[in-house]
Amino acid sequence: MARLIFATLGAIFFMCWAKIGTATVYTVGDTSGWDAGVDYSSWTSGKTFAVGDSLAFNYGPGAHTVNEVSANDYQSCSTSNYLSTDSSGSTTITLKTAGTHYFVCGVPGHCVGGMKLAVTVGGTSSSSGSSATPSTPSTTTGYHYSAASKTQIPAAVAGLLIIMGRLL
Repeated sequence: MARLIFATLGAIFFMCWAKIGTATVYTVGDTSGWDAGVDYSSWTSGKTFAVGDSLAFNYGPGAHTVNEVSANDYQSCSTSNYLSTDSSGSTTITLKTAGTHYFVCGVPGHCVGGMKLAVTVGGTSSSSGSSATPSTPSTTTGYHYSAASKTQIPAAVAGLLIIMGRLL
């Protein structure tokens, strides 16, 4: 009986890790990063973004910001009603919902100069049947990294580890 429990828990554990290991981290602007003079419309061309994928914005600390904004604020380059903001120099945003997500630089003149990004996110992981190739060869294990957060283990995996520990 114990072997059956361990086999079942092991299979569930493996499936959880296999599923969360399929997300892709896209480095915004590739080697140019989040900076003035990059054509972000061209950068998104040919990429398929999915729920669970992440956008890694790399820029000089304090030189730029990453502001997630509404569609209207994206069009007008307004950051007065931003959804989230960061100016740490290394911002990673996990795409948690399907739909179009809008990002702008909040430094005066930068958004108007082209520092804005719109990504349309599909409902499933990009590596499940998609032909998209990540802009960098890195992948994520489903964790959200940012300057302000620590590594977080998905709750399902943590629960399985607790159950397995109690059975030992």
